Amino acid sequence: MKSALILAAVLAVGSTASLAQQAAPATPAQPYVAPPWIYKTKQLNRAEIDALLARPGQVLVLDVRRPDELITKGSFPAFLSIQAADVDKYLDYIPRDRSIITVSNHAHRAGAVGDKLTARGFRIAGAAGSLDYEDQGGKVARITAPPPRTN
Repeated sequence: MKSALILAAVLAVGSTASLAQQAAPATPAQPYVAPPWIYKTKQLNRAEIDALLARPGQVLVLDVRRPDELITKGSFPAFLSIQAADVDKYLDYIPRDRSIITVSNHAHRAGAVGDKLTARGFRIAGAAGSLDYEDQGGKVARITAPPPRTN
């Protein structure tokens, strides 16, 4: 029990440190400024994403965000959702016969996951930010949360 509590504390500290490295959210007074791109995975722009999405049988969109982000920010019309922290647990569910576009809000988590998957032999087309895609004129699908159960 004590080791589980220590592990939980270490994970919480690691998560807090990881969040501290992310860019601050945009406000009307201060727009979003992306941190430098540090990933080997290519950061895709709208034209590159559209070209890949035009080949649906050859590409997989892997959205690595939390469910609440998918609901509030939207995503591409068809995607596989595996949170960034869970990718290692679900490698067997990710197709190896397609090029993969990893997706997050501004592509940084997507870039990190793209690097991780490339190291494991997956074909990564690049990383996309759904908010960046919208800023460049692209349209994402909005997802609505299911209604609460009434039992």
